[in-house]
Amino acid sequence: MLPFICPATGEQFGEVRMHTPQEVAQAVRELREVAPLWRAKTPRERARILLAFLEVMLDSLDDITAVLNQDTGKSRQDALIEVFMTADMLRQYARHAPAWLRTRRVPRGLYLFKKTWVAYKPYGLVAVIAPWNYPFALALPPVIAALLAGNVVALKPSEVTAASGVMIAELFEKVPELAPFVRVLHGDGSVGAALVKAHPDYIFLTGSTPTGRAVMKAAGEQLIPVACELGGKDAMLVLDDADLRAAAKWGVWGANFNAGQTCMAVERVYVEKPVYEEFVRLAVDEVNKLRVGFSPEKESPYYLGPISDPRQVEVIRRHLDDALAKGAEILVGGKIEGMYVEPTVLVNVNHDMLLMQEETFGPLMPIMPVEDEAEAIRMANDCRFGLGAAVWSQDLRRAQRVADRIEASSVVINDTIAQFAVPMLPFGGLKDTGTGRIHGKEGLMQFTLPYAYAAGDPPYAWDIATILRQPGHYRLAAGIMRLFFGASSRQRLEPVREGLTHLEAHLPSHKPRRVSLAAGMLALAAAALTLTLRRK
Repeated sequence: MLPFICPATGEQFGEVRMHTPQEVAQAVRELREVAPLWRAKTPRERARILLAFLEVMLDSLDDITAVLNQDTGKSRQDALIEVFMTADMLRQYARHAPAWLRTRRVPRGLYLFKKTWVAYKPYGLVAVIAPWNYPFALALPPVIAALLAGNVVALKPSEVTAASGVMIAELFEKVPELAPFVRVLHGDGSVGAALVKAHPDYIFLTGSTPTGRAVMKAAGEQLIPVACELGGKDAMLVLDDADLRAAAKWGVWGANFNAGQTCMAVERVYVEKPVYEEFVRLAVDEVNKLRVGFSPEKESPYYLGPISDPRQVEVIRRHLDDALAKGAEILVGGKIEGMYVEPTVLVNVNHDMLLMQEETFGPLMPIMPVEDEAEAIRMANDCRFGLGAAVWSQDLRRAQRVADRIEASSVVINDTIAQFAVPMLPFGGLKDTGTGRIHGKEGLMQFTLPYAYAAGDPPYAWDIATILRQPGHYRLAAGIMRLFFGASSRQRLEPVREGLTHLEAHLPSHKPRRVSLAAGMLALAAAALTLTLRRK
């Protein structure tokens, strides 16, 4: 059995039976049996059904936030943010998916008498492996995207937040048109391993980098495609013309929201020396305003709650101890009591310390001075992760110039972690952060495969493509290639000149002018036909 343990109190508030490997395999077989039914529905019909799920979700809002509050220790309002982002994404996807998934015509190249198009079809069965830090907002978006694309889905929630997984399963059961096409599989890593072994057609994983490597290795043995959204070590760059008060306020928020348990949390801060001391002072002032605690009430007075997973507390402790042993100084916070970690600001940090290189996933905010923006960029890029970043400057052109040089797949200017809340912006990473994307058109289309089609009458004897298939037409084929694909006027006119020269050399001497004129007219006609077909 998997117990439901509230990390804020240590009390058990329920349990769920883990699925066995045999049950996982059976669930996958059952999903494959019904997959053709879901695939046969139009994108608009699938969107309609998922909007019915949205209605159920919003009707159950208070119950959802209550479960997330108990399961993770976060406040009801922070839990509400998870639901808010998911609802926004679902609404946007339902609106745009039918157009994104529509079959589209593509240029036909030299096959002038065929129609060519691309159709986007689902993989079939998608496995979604979800994390514990946002058990709603990181589990449902890939499930919803995969379903809208026409796939059936097996969802494996984290064992750390098993109550949230049970709650999600109950929500799906309330939509009879949707329930047969989604299965929620409860359990620890062995259930995830069994799900991969059952050979889904596509895997979407959100989790740690070591977990991503393990899943990709197992999937690679079966040639199952995998998209991973893994760890992060996001940098915040504060330039000397930044609004320091705003940078400190929202930098502290980005470092401490959800107790720092956010893959794109502010985990490193680089500040130009002229404003370093003032920024540090303002950051300490902001941290001193934060209250740590837990309340099951909707209106909680606490800014951040406990760490959700006991294993993560030990990671935070290790990073803190390592930094202090190497000369770091704590200006505020630093205490760890049970599952609670105080919001902490550290200075005298460097890149030899774990908390400047490895993902901490806790409320630690190390701040480091830099000489200029070039050094800030260099230090921000000195990291094996590449998820997100933040740049602060009142000169937006300067900020954009800096942002363009940061090795991260999403950058926000004059804010922190806000880009994840925009449902039409693709979210994912580079380097050890993985290859997956969620949100935006890219987040949905990754759950489809493009199928290519070409159709028309049997080849005509005078079709260019037919001529190219037959031997003895090298000179003609080379001329056609230059005429169609020439990168300059000289190249496009070469076959015309060669054709005229060839004709004049092989026809009686009294006809060259007439033949030249005819050949020229033919060449012009061919060029006109080419331009017309290109426009189509």
